[in-house]
Amino acid sequence: MKFLGKLITALLVVIIVALIAAYLLLQTRWGASQISSWVNEKSDYNFSFEVINHKWASPTHVTLTNVTFGRKGQPATLFAQNIDIGLSSRQFSEPLHVDTIVLQNGTLNISPDAASLPFQSDMLQLSDMAINSPNTGWDLHAQRVNGGVIPWQPKQGKVLGNTADIQFSAGSMTLNGIPATNVLLQGAINNEQVTLSTIGADIARGSLTGNANRLADGSWQIGSLRLNDIRLQTNKSITDFLAPLGSVPSLKIDSLEVTDARMEGKDWAITDLDLSLRNLTLAKGGWQSDDGRLSMNASDFIIGALQLNDPIVNIDFNPQTAVIRQFTSRWERGMVRASGEWQRTEKKLALDELVFAGLEYTLPADWKAHWIEPLPQWLNTVTIKKLSANRNLIIDIDPAFPFQLTALDGTGSNLEVVRNNQWGIWSGNATLNAAAATFNRVDVRRPSISLNAADSQISITELSAFAGEGMLEATGAISQAPQRNAAMNLRGRAVPVNVLQQWGWPALPLEGNGNLQLSVTGNIAAQTPLKPTVNGILQATSADGKQVQQTMQNGEVPGA
Repeated sequence: MKFLGKLITALLVVIIVALIAAYLLLQTRWGASQISSWVNEKSDYNFSFEVINHKWASPTHVTLTNVTFGRKGQPATLFAQNIDIGLSSRQFSEPLHVDTIVLQNGTLNISPDAASLPFQSDMLQLSDMAINSPNTGWDLHAQRVNGGVIPWQPKQGKVLGNTADIQFSAGSMTLNGIPATNVLLQGAINNEQVTLSTIGADIARGSLTGNANRLADGSWQIGSLRLNDIRLQTNKSITDFLAPLGSVPSLKIDSLEVTDARMEGKDWAITDLDLSLRNLTLAKGGWQSDDGRLSMNASDFIIGALQLNDPIVNIDFNPQTAVIRQFTSRWERGMVRASGEWQRTEKKLALDELVFAGLEYTLPADWKAHWIEPLPQWLNTVTIKKLSANRNLIIDIDPAFPFQLTALDGTGSNLEVVRNNQWGIWSGNATLNAAAATFNRVDVRRPSISLNAADSQISITELSAFAGEGMLEATGAISQAPQRNAAMNLRGRAVPVNVLQQWGWPALPLEGNGNLQLSVTGNIAAQTPLKPTVNGILQATSADGKQVQQTMQNGEVPGA
């Protein structure tokens, strides 16, 4: 028995010595190398670290130094200068589930192809880490990240797990190309749903605060979001800049506040923007709202060639309409004002009032091409119940037929200016007059026109202007059919007999003033040359009694 006792004692001593030796060897570079090699040979992971440390002053903690972890053949998922692992009695039943893991001074790469981490913890803590996720829907790069995840149960492609409470701060971050600093996030993950109870950041020299939820289908609900003093510059067009809003199934906004924002991109800019938006959902290229409201004002809004100064917009949203309570802006040294509503089902903009006053506007060189182009499918109809124009200057610099209208006034009622996505004057009546005008270098005074539009034709009931010492008067009609057949009867009394020369009729063998009588027809269909379609008869009598009658056929006057 004494021998057996000595043998057992000797074995225990050997075992203890072996354990102590193993314990000491594990904390050497050789031990770290052996463990790393064993993991790499027995698994699909690449794993390495330099040293493992354990101190009896903290017996439940193990520290790994200079750790690299990732899936074989893929970029590393994790680099960390130090990993502190807190152990507990749970390791006897679940060896890979620890009490705490602290990642210090490293980088965590998140992507669908990243290796799923084979261990879990009751808490994951980040200390001065960097996080990257370039190949996901969130192009994220964050530095100086601190925070925690409770509990931490990572899955393939979900480094934070399915359910957890989260809290993070970052010294700097870039999300989808937008930089931010002093970022704070608090919330929770519940499977595919993410709740961000606190969002804060310094962004574009301003600040952002709010809260939001991401639903399981990828939709977002913004409870509140406030942007203050934003100064944002981007190289994106406004369409590309706003594209992320349409990349999610829906975006519900309970409250959005923007104060004193300045933003600039490719061919667009907005300065001193104040905006308040309530109860609006953006989905499938449209909007939904039961009781929404938008209030907005700015110093300048520029998009392409359009520049609005001091625009003010107030819109109320309900399920089927967006009521434009107010739209006013300075534009082209004048003012524009409108009110009305957008009717969702009919894709119709119905304006109760549209006012232009004091404009000094030069028409774009390609305005005729824009006039005949079909409008987007979402804009099927535009109607104007009351149109007013006061003291406007309108200029067209087309070298083929330039014109200018000075002090242009006008009124209109029940006008339909867009039908089936096409500009026109489809119904209603209007009267326009000016103090003076120039049409292809011919000056006239007090030009005036009155017209009535119906489904079949546009009737010009009065067209007049003073020319020279006399007056021109005309009536006419334009068909609403695609051929756009037009007819006009014109009379001139004591006017220059060659006043029509600059407007397309050959010069007459007469001089001075006289009387004119013209009946002409033509086809003004879009993208069709006008001259070959013109036929008419002109009778002219000069002041000394000489008479001339000419006939135009297919745009030509024989012998002229």
